[in-house]
Amino acid sequence: MLRVPLSLFVYFAATATAYIWPSPQLDALEAIRFDLERGDRIVGLVSPCNFFLFGFNTGRSNAADWIRTAYHDMASHNVEDGTGGMDASIRFQEERERAENAGDAFGFTTGVLTSLTNRYVSLADALALGAIIAIESCGGPNVPFRGGRIDAAEPNTPGVPEPQQDLDSHIASFARQGFTKSEMIGLVACGHTFGGVQHAPFPDIVPELNDPQNQQSTGFFDSTAFGFDNKIATEYISGTTQNPLAVGLNDTTNSDKRIFGSDKNLTMQSFADSPDLFASTCSSLFARMLDTVPRGVQLTDVIEPLRVKPDALRLTLVDGNTLQFSGEVRFWNTTTPSNTTVVQMIYEDHADTKHATPLLPTSSTPVEHKQGTAMWYAFNVNISAVDSQAGIRSMSFSINEDDKERIEDQGGVGFAVEDRLVFSSTSCIISTNSSEVAWRLDVGVRNDLPITRVFIVGDVVDNVGRIGVEEIDFPSPANSNSSSDSSSLAASAYTLFSINTTDLGSTLRTVGAEVREPGGGTKKIAAIGQLSIDGLQRC
Repeated sequence: MLRVPLSLFVYFAATATAYIWPSPQLDALEAIRFDLERGDRIVGLVSPCNFFLFGFNTGRSNAADWIRTAYHDMASHNVEDGTGGMDASIRFQEERERAENAGDAFGFTTGVLTSLTNRYVSLADALALGAIIAIESCGGPNVPFRGGRIDAAEPNTPGVPEPQQDLDSHIASFARQGFTKSEMIGLVACGHTFGGVQHAPFPDIVPELNDPQNQQSTGFFDSTAFGFDNKIATEYISGTTQNPLAVGLNDTTNSDKRIFGSDKNLTMQSFADSPDLFASTCSSLFARMLDTVPRGVQLTDVIEPLRVKPDALRLTLVDGNTLQFSGEVRFWNTTTPSNTTVVQMIYEDHADTKHATPLLPTSSTPVEHKQGTAMWYAFNVNISAVDSQAGIRSMSFSINEDDKERIEDQGGVGFAVEDRLVFSSTSCIISTNSSEVAWRLDVGVRNDLPITRVFIVGDVVDNVGRIGVEEIDFPSPANSNSSSDSSSLAASAYTLFSINTTDLGSTLRTVGAEVREPGGGTKKIAAIGQLSIDGLQRC
């Protein structure tokens, strides 16, 4: 069994000029960004917006913590030498123990958002997504998201401004991060429309309040601290603010007062006069903040929702010559089910023959999002794979509403489907105990596919918490088509490869193969779907 050394996440930090499905990294990021209703999403942790990990009436919210964490992670950036920025260095205890990072918000936030990470989603991307989901879910503007951040290997140098510092220090800190004085005012105001200052880490700023509705004694930045609006500005301009960094008893720590007044209140007055200006400014500045990354990191284009996106696909060899293909398809702002709506998947085999199968809606109404409307459909179809001309190589989707048909095929590209490497229904459970499940994984490889190896791809974590991958080779079967005579199983278009493995719980594991190219060299292909023991029988 061959193990391939760890490949660091940087290997997966793809640049994208156009998003065509499938693109594993972009698919994963797009799903977190837009499929908020799916069962494994984090939006429930910021809805309602006053929810905190340890309950209500704490005076704290996850949303405010997530936004604060993103800024503190970015704040180490230095535009001169390109170091620091959104790179998840805030996860290191050394950074979290600095005075500039007082409080437990950063440990809580990184702990929760680590659940989103895998080989395609870095913790830095997860922190950016968490901040965006918090902002948008709690009344804020839409914030453009780009992916591809890379997690730091070590802590960054200090750089977060602190309340007791003077105005010149704050201006210098924000300039080092890449923001002008007016942008500094805007970013502080945008960030401080959420949350406040807690007594425990800042006892000299906020006293113990002894309020059962505010159990952690948080001095709020404005009167609507659990949602986005421009009251951080209107209350400041009107003189009614209770912001502890603007009207605190200790003027030394009234940093918001110094920052907001640094242009004679012109910026804050404009925000107070126009909620729309405040929202649009915050959208731009939050995006700038989250896109501030170390030099050399190339972010993707802004990720927008795909009009049509297949999801949770599974292609399984159920006997020697039949494939079972199942999954879901999300239509974004494209269709609403009615008595006259007919949606079909049209798949092409390797002889370019088209076959149609109906899609059934998974609910009677679309899912409403701030960014648009999602309608989900499901399918399950058996496909002949008796020879190299059968099977499935691509699919498209037909939507017929009121006798008007349109085809969704990614501008003529189609939705590519890999059927030369597939999971097999013969996989089974060998044994179980309290700590793991031992099972046999079987995959089928087309007999006409010139492979050099078949392997499991598993996520692994290095000694500083970054996710990479390792590859574990399947042993070659006695009649494997990897041999020179390319022998095949009787009455089957596929050769079975088998490996015994154990269930590793939360790690992402897929199956790949290395294929010889006609002109020399090799390329890698991946089976559709992930390893799963769901539904397996005993061996």
